[in-house]
Amino acid sequence: MTPERPDPVIPAPVPGPPVPAAPTATYRLQLQPEFPFAAAEAAVPYLASLGVSHLHLSPVLEAVPGSTHGYDVVDHARVRGELGGEEGLRSLAGTAREHGLGLVVDIVPNHMAMTPRHNHALWEVLREGPASPYAHWFDIDWEAQGGRLLLPVLGGPLGAEIGHLKVDGDVLRYYDQVFPLREGTEKLPLPRLLDAQWYRPAWWRLARTELNYRRFFSISELIGVRVEDPEVFAATHAKILELLRDGVVEGLRIDHPDGLADPDAYLRRLHEATGGRWTVVEKILADGEPLPAAWPVAGTTGYDALRQVDGLFTDPAGAGELLGQYRRFAAVQADRGGHWESTVRRAAYKVVTHELATETDRLTRVASRLCAGSEDLALRDRAPWALGSALRELLVRMEVYRPYPSTDAASIVTGAAADEARTAFTVPEEARAVDVVRDLVLGRAGEGPAGAEFRARFAQTSSALRAKSVEDTAFYRYQPLLSANEVGGNPGSPAVSPDDFHAYCARVQRDWPAMGTVLSTHDTKRSGDVRAALSVLTQCPERWADVLAEVTRAGTGVPDPQLAWAAWQTLFGLGPAAEERLQGALLKHVREAGLHTAWTEQEPAYEEAVAAFVAEGPCGSPGRLVTDLRTSLALHVRANVLGAALVHLTMPGVPDVYQGTEAEYLALVDPDNRSPFTPAEQPSEKTELTTAALRLRARRPTAFGDAATYTPLSAEGPAAAHCVAFARSGEVLTAVTRMSLRLARAGGWRDTRLPLPAGRWTDVLTPGRKFTGHARVEELFETLPVALLERVGEGGPESG
Repeated sequence: MTPERPDPVIPAPVPGPPVPAAPTATYRLQLQPEFPFAAAEAAVPYLASLGVSHLHLSPVLEAVPGSTHGYDVVDHARVRGELGGEEGLRSLAGTAREHGLGLVVDIVPNHMAMTPRHNHALWEVLREGPASPYAHWFDIDWEAQGGRLLLPVLGGPLGAEIGHLKVDGDVLRYYDQVFPLREGTEKLPLPRLLDAQWYRPAWWRLARTELNYRRFFSISELIGVRVEDPEVFAATHAKILELLRDGVVEGLRIDHPDGLADPDAYLRRLHEATGGRWTVVEKILADGEPLPAAWPVAGTTGYDALRQVDGLFTDPAGAGELLGQYRRFAAVQADRGGHWESTVRRAAYKVVTHELATETDRLTRVASRLCAGSEDLALRDRAPWALGSALRELLVRMEVYRPYPSTDAASIVTGAAADEARTAFTVPEEARAVDVVRDLVLGRAGEGPAGAEFRARFAQTSSALRAKSVEDTAFYRYQPLLSANEVGGNPGSPAVSPDDFHAYCARVQRDWPAMGTVLSTHDTKRSGDVRAALSVLTQCPERWADVLAEVTRAGTGVPDPQLAWAAWQTLFGLGPAAEERLQGALLKHVREAGLHTAWTEQEPAYEEAVAAFVAEGPCGSPGRLVTDLRTSLALHVRANVLGAALVHLTMPGVPDVYQGTEAEYLALVDPDNRSPFTPAEQPSEKTELTTAALRLRARRPTAFGDAATYTPLSAEGPAAAHCVAFARSGEVLTAVTRMSLRLARAGGWRDTRLPLPAGRWTDVLTPGRKFTGHARVEELFETLPVALLERVGEGGPESG
C-alpha cells in the first residue's frame, strides 16, 4: 500500500515591520560539541565588549553526531542536541540580547547528510523507495540503477565485503552503518535480500560513474535536497522561521545557493517567508561578475571583498617577478601549472571527466531525451557521445559558477566559448552538437519540464565543476603567490590598484551597502594574517629568491619542486609551526592538487616523502632561514595585517570577524582554522584596533549604513601612492600604509600630506591626537602604520 504523502505544514511568514536593522558588524563562531551554545553564552560579555552587533553562528540544526562544522544536517525540525538543543540556543539568544547582541545563523538548504541512521527522511526513502512520502525531498534518478538508490558505502567490491553485511531484525548492518530493510524481506537469503531493497550497497569507487542522486560537489556523503518543491521548503525551513518569528534569530547566511535548481525562486520564497530579514548568500563571484540584481538579499558573504582587500596590499610588479621565479624553481611549463588560465582548464577537464562523471552522464541523458523527442527535426539524430562531448567542452569553458533564470545565459555560455568548443570535434556536422547543447542551455530549444530540468542540471553541474576545478584543484597546482589562492580570488591577476579598490567600494555602497565582508572564514585556505604576511613577498621577490637558493643548497629530500615552493611559502606565511600541523596542511595540499597523489588514489611512497621533507626542511634547520626572513620583515607584515584589518572594518558592507581574528590569527585550511574558540587572553594592537573600529561603527551607524557615503581621498607628495585613504559620510576617515617595504626603500614619507575633509578630526586609535586641514602622513602614521580618525564637533563625540 502506498503511504499517503503528509499534508505540508506551510510556515506563516515572519511578521512584517518592524524588521530588525541590519547588523553593524558580526562575529562568527564555529559551534561544535567542544564549543556548544553554553560556551558561546559564556563568551557573550567578551564578544559584546568588542563592539559587534550580532553573533554569527555556524549551522544550529541537528547534524551528524560529532560533526565539527554542522553542514551535514540530518533533521531540520530540531536544534542540535549536542550543542545544547533549542533550550540552549534560546538561552544564548537571551543572554546575547541582554548585552545588546542579536544572532545570525548559517542555514544549509542544498544538502543533507547521507547517514540513514540519523536522517529520518532518508531512512524512510531507503525503506519504502519512490512511494515514500519523503521521496520527493531528494534529487534521485529512479530510472537509473534499476530503480534502486546506489549507496557507495562499501570499502571494496560487494564480493569482498559480503561477510561484513549482517541482517539484524529489520535492519542491515555494515560495521557501524545501519540501513532499513524493505518490509517482508528480512527472512530472505542475503543475496536475494540485497536485490530486494530499494537501495544498492556498493563499493565507494562506483560513485564516480554510477551514482544516481545529486550530491554536494563530489561529496557522496551529502545528498542534494529539492527545496524548489514548496512542500520540502516548508518542512526544511519551519524551525528556522519559528526562531525568526520568536526573535531568537534576526538574520541568515545561506550556504551554497548555487547548488539549488533555481536560486532566484528560492531566495524570493525565503525573503517572503522571513519578512525581509537581513540575509547574505555564500555566492562566489568572479572578477567583474555582478551579483544577480533580482536576488532579494543584502548581498554576498564577502569573498569578493576579501579579494579586493588582499589585492590592495599586493605589489603587481613583485607578483610578476614571483611568477617568473616560480616557473624556474618548480620547472613548470606555462600549460602545466605555470599559467593560471591553462591550469584551470586542465583541472576542469580532469574534474568533469573524473569526479563529476556521473553528473555529466545524467545531464547527457536528459539532453538525449530532449533531442530525440523534439518536434524540431534539427535536434534529432544527435548521438549521446556527441552531446556529452559538447556538454563537457562548454562546461570547462565556464568562467563563472553558473547562469541563473534572472540573468542572460548567453553572456555566460558565450558564442566565443561555443566556437572554441567546436574545435574539439573533427567532423563539422558532429560539432553541431555544441550549438544544440547551447540552444538547450539558453532556452532556445527544449520546451516544457524536460527543458527546465536540463537547464537547472546544467547550472548545478557547472557550479560544482567550477568549485572543484578552481578552488579544490587549480588553487593547489598554481602557486606563485599562495595568498592569492583564496575563494573568490584571481591568482592570475592578484593585485588590485587603489583606483580599482575605490571603484569597488563605491559600487558596494551604491548597490549592496549591507552585504557581508570577510578576511577570514571557516573555509579560507589561509587566514587573513597569513595572507597579509605572504603579500609582503611581492615587495621583495629578490630576497625570497635568495632564501630559496639557500634552502635548496641545504638539501632536504624534496619530493617535487612545486611542493617545495608551496611548503616554503606556507612556512613564511605561518611562521614556526609544529611538524604535525604543517604536515597535515601540506598533505591535504598535494592530495587536492592530484598530481602525484589524491584522496581516492593515494600514493603512500610519495606521501611518506612529503612527510619526511616537511620534517627535515620546513620544520628542520633550513626552515629557520625562512622564518628568519619573516622576522626581518616583521614591521612590513605588521603594516599589512593592520592595514587589511582596518580597511575591512571600515569599508562599505557589514564586516564579519571570524573567531579569534581580533588578535593575531595564523591558521591554515580546515581543520586547522576550526579549533574551538577561546577569547584572547591579552590585548594586542590588533585587538585594540579591531575594538576601536567596531565600537566606532556601533556609535556612528549612519556613517556606515545604507545611506552612508564613500569618498576616496588622495594623498599629495612623493610617497602619495603608498597611502590609501577614504572617508565615510564625512564623519570617519581611514588611512593605511600600502607596500611599506617599497616605501622605506624609496626614502619614506618625506613631505607627503593627506588633505582632510573639512572639520576637526581626532585619532580614534591614539586618543589625544587631533588633525585639521592637511595632515603630514609621517605624523599621521607616527605610532601605527594606519590611522582611524573621527570628526569632532557638529554631532561628533565632543559636541553637546
